[in-house]
Amino acid sequence: MLAVGAVTLGLLGSHLGVAQAAVEQETGADTSLTTSVAATDPVADEVSPESEADDGDPDAAPSAEDLALGADSTAGEPEAAPETAEDGERVGLAAGQQATCDGRVKDVAGTPGAQYAACASPLEPAVELTSDEQAVLSQLEAPADTSAAESAVLAAEPEAGQAGSEATPQTAAYDTAPPVAPADESDTAAAAARPKPWKEPKWCIDAGVDNTWYIERMRGCGIWRAEVNVEDVRTGRKIGGIKYIAIGYSFSARDSKTWAYQVRLLETKRWGRGVNGTKASGSASCIGKCKVAKKNFPGQTISKSAEPYGQFFMDTAINTGASKQRGTGRSVASWTFSNREWVAPSEPTKLSTVDVRCDNALPGAPRQVGCVTLQAVPVISYSQTGPWPEVAKHIKDAQATGLPGKYGTTNFLTRLTDRKKSQENRDKACPSSLERPPGKSCDEYPFASTWQGAKYGNGKFSRRMVNAKQNTDAGKALKGFYTYSRVLEGDRFLVWIR
Repeated sequence: MLAVGAVTLGLLGSHLGVAQAAVEQETGADTSLTTSVAATDPVADEVSPESEADDGDPDAAPSAEDLALGADSTAGEPEAAPETAEDGERVGLAAGQQATCDGRVKDVAGTPGAQYAACASPLEPAVELTSDEQAVLSQLEAPADTSAAESAVLAAEPEAGQAGSEATPQTAAYDTAPPVAPADESDTAAAAARPKPWKEPKWCIDAGVDNTWYIERMRGCGIWRAEVNVEDVRTGRKIGGIKYIAIGYSFSARDSKTWAYQVRLLETKRWGRGVNGTKASGSASCIGKCKVAKKNFPGQTISKSAEPYGQFFMDTAINTGASKQRGTGRSVASWTFSNREWVAPSEPTKLSTVDVRCDNALPGAPRQVGCVTLQAVPVISYSQTGPWPEVAKHIKDAQATGLPGKYGTTNFLTRLTDRKKSQENRDKACPSSLERPPGKSCDEYPFASTWQGAKYGNGKFSRRMVNAKQNTDAGKALKGFYTYSRVLEGDRFLVWIR
């Protein structure tokens, strides 16, 4: 579990995609699993129902304590992203990217003085790592946690973050202007004036080359394989080439309208003629409710000792002047290779991120804009050896009976933000007529602040008398989790009992 003091804006939780160990099928003597109001406890309660576990008024801003408890209870591990985005397009690989060398050579063969042409392959499936790829990845310096650096990067981009909110979203898929060969400039001087490459998370490097985005609530990272080959336009024969890996890395923040995207190209092997002095340069575009606020991918030499990279900032294009707005966008990086010996730059290679949702619809923070990785399912974690063991044990036992929300499943809980409906869930599970023992309060599962609660779910729920202080603090953590992970109305989440 994360330490509260170590929590930063960039580190959010997500569903791991690995099954939790099977739990015992048991309910305690103080548990009622029911579809109707159960028998009351015999001892009067010293705690009023109003002070029981409750994420509070959803429209009230969470306290600093709530946020700290929510952050500390947020699980943070990556999961593999779904294969397709919201619009059905395959994640990562851009449509129309396939290029044939034959067609490319034919296009430029008639150019006066043409000798060599370049063909860039699409990003390719990687069955297993080659020794060259393993060697390159083993040399990368990947920190265990990059969240502090991510927050600093976004905070240092005030111009990107302050871009006009009324801008028309870019619905066109990609840049259509032909790439321009980079100018003859000193790579050393150009590099000195640029920000350094951002370090990808350690879990991204450990995953290796498998053409998959791995995502957390506010981060995404993946590694792809590709190559660029050189052909003699007179003979049609390949005479050289460069194999490389592309690392895509994106991150957002729970309180920023801007998210960042970086693509880094690492050479793994080269062969033949016509490849020395090859440079890479690129651009970016945005699909959906977003726009490019800043892009930086100038011409840079690619070699075993030089790694070209591009850095981009995207702004949401939702109308923040109106309330409860939300919209998704996907950024697309595009790069080409050029060489003095080639008749023209290569065709572009493109890599798109997963969908990022930005909104100003978070209960308790109606004017705050923030962005999350849409398809990453956040997870709140309670420990049986932590500060609220009675609540954790109750949830474990309730989930063991088949109630939804169990970590490692797709039987999600979904947030309910209507205060009246939440209270109706609570009143059905823990009515005021239900007597409480001294020092105890009534805890219900699924939570009253979900559509699976006692009244609005399928009629099945669990309640248990637990330590009143534990119950109250667990409710504060739940409210903080909702805010920390930007869990909106109808958003899915899971509960992990450690």
